[in-house]
Amino acid sequence: MTQTPRTALLVIDAQESFRQRTDDWAATANPRVLENIALLVERARINGGVVVWVTHSEPGTGGVFDPDNGFVRVVSEFEPRPHELRVTKTTVNAFASTDLQRQLVDHGVERVVICGIRTEQCCETTARVASDLGFAVEFVTDATTTSAITAGEGYGAVSGEDIMRRTESILGAREFARIVTTAERTAVTAVGS
Repeated sequence: MTQTPRTALLVIDAQESFRQRTDDWAATANPRVLENIALLVERARINGGVVVWVTHSEPGTGGVFDPDNGFVRVVSEFEPRPHELRVTKTTVNAFASTDLQRQLVDHGVERVVICGIRTEQCCETTARVASDLGFAVEFVTDATTTSAITAGEGYGAVSGEDIMRRTESILGAREFARIVTTAERTAVTAVGS
């Protein structure tokens, strides 16, 4: 009998720091991001998957990502359970500055499901690195969000929605990840999936 590969849900940067950037948060490209993440967390818990809470920290900067200011914590809507994994990163991807890879391997994880904040930054970069490390990757775009980026003089702006579509296209077309929706991911019922 073939055993289903163990899956980990990586909840990336769903932290209070982003809500402190009130203009960005109000203009988020996906207002349902926290609702969709909650559905993924619930399904992962039901299925016996590993849930990993990733936060981003920039010690000594004095900003919203400086842990001394108290915002480097999971958003208040979520309540990580004591047995769930937590890592705090200081790099864009969740692997380079943490022991996440070792923890996933120790838990027998072969597939990661990625959701969180900043579609094109921490979420996309983590997906690419996870793929390079040999994990099967599922990217749940509708459980990520970002906001518009102004590239500077002469380059114009890119909407959050366009950034999300671009990330989805690049990850899927380049085979870094299988793109799925929250509805597709939460319909999965196999243990550990």
